[in-house]
Amino acid sequence: MGEAQTAESRADFIHKMKIILKELRESLVSLKLIERRELYDLTVITQAKDECNQLISIFVKSIETAKKNSLKPS
Repeated sequence: MGEAQTAESRADFIHKMKIILKELRESLVSLKLIERRELYDLTVITQAKDECNQLISIFVKSIETAKKNSLKPS
């Protein structure tokens, strides 16, 4: 999130938020692989996947809101 806080414009902010969203989705894939291979405590993995999904939802909504706000005149 620190990266997005240093955005130089709304478009830059949206771009950086999309990068964060991409990283969260990649993390979720990794967690699913760890779960399938039973490489770690499944309780911990389930909790991490839930938190990752919640963060994905938050960032999707934040990006949508930022896009809507970018269409409004300043």
